[in-house]
Amino acid sequence: MGTIREGGCLCGAVRFKTDGEPVNIRICHCRNCQKSMGSPFFARALFDQRALTVEGDTAGYLSSDALDRMFCRACGTRLFSRRTNGTVVGVALAAFDDRNAFAPTEHIWVSEKIDWVRLDDGLPQYQETVPQ
Repeated sequence: MGTIREGGCLCGAVRFKTDGEPVNIRICHCRNCQKSMGSPFFARALFDQRALTVEGDTAGYLSSDALDRMFCRACGTRLFSRRTNGTVVGVALAAFDDRNAFAPTEHIWVSEKIDWVRLDDGLPQYQETVPQ
């Protein structure tokens, strides 16, 4: 068993735990993330889906063939983005109880970044996803 970190939604109806370290920690600037989060980007820690346990009533929206976006049914807090193939899940950084538990290491999809967002944090930037 690795490091357990906990978090939840605004109203407290949904609680979650992650076990271990994330695969990566990124800020995504793609248009789908902007629209689904109602924000300029989605800052998230990516975990193996087996590392996440959730208690509470969530709902999802299939935003693409590959991604299901999960939120609290009661308050609407956007919490997760799950790969439909069952592999990984992105957990919103600000939803962790310790909102400073993780710091992003790179920006992805900056080709779709909102113009007024300034990226001056020195992190690597990728026009689309990280090259393999």
